[in-house]
Amino acid sequence: MSKVRKKQIERQKILSELDIKLEKIVQFSGWMFLIALGGFMGGWIFLDPILELIELNLNAITFSFIIFIGTNSAVSFGVASKIKNDRNKKREYFFDWLIGEFLLCMFAIFAVAAYQW
Repeated sequence: MSKVRKKQIERQKILSELDIKLEKIVQFSGWMFLIALGGFMGGWIFLDPILELIELNLNAITFSFIIFIGTNSAVSFGVASKIKNDRNKKREYFFDWLIGEFLLCMFAIFAVAAYQW
């Protein structure tokens, strides 16, 4: 007999429609945040220095908007990849993502409010 052990072939679990929708929702929100950031920055670059139609200043609100949108996009893509890699803990990752988004929003709001005050 051969002393070589055969590896167990890992069979993928059948993905439910809810798993796929959950992953797509988180990934879609990441794309929407990224498109919003790209649109804002593209409009800023195109309208301000190139066409000189409007003059945009980098103040606290625009800076916090850029940081907020960029961070939310990165967090959404990170959670989508974590859910894709470990589908057993998808519920925990999703709730952690929701709580993290809430805390990030509250931090951004209070930081701008404290700066304006």
